[in-house]
Amino acid sequence: QVQLVESGGGLVQPGGSLRLSCAASGSILSIYAMAWYRQAPGKQRELVAAITSGGSTNYADSVKGRFTISTDNVKNTVYLQMDSLKPEDTAVYYCNVDLTYPTGVYTVRNGYWGQGTQVTVSS
Repeated sequence: QVQLVESGGGLVQPGGSLRLSCAASGSILSIYAMAWYRQAPGKQRELVAAITSGGSTNYADSVKGRFTISTDNVKNTVYLQMDSLKPEDTAVYYCNVDLTYPTGVYTVRNGYWGQGTQVTVSS
């Protein structure tokens, strides 16, 4: 089985920084893409940033220039460096990993979600 463990959330003042981490473990064959989503109270979950295995990145317009997504392919870990945080960045942040794993006979491709970590930006 595959597990994702997130860390790094917390309370920060406007203008501050946080770094989120998400480590994938288990019988992983290949990782195609890793991403961060967020969901604020009363709102739909939205894509924040994504990175492919080839290193291509994509960011939501609201975080461009402030957030940076990166990976450690040896550790199967994705990071989200969040700078110049704003109160509107307050949300639960979830990582998502698109990967394949073996099931004995077949190779299965699936997307897995982390448990979520709370980020609160407030003075």
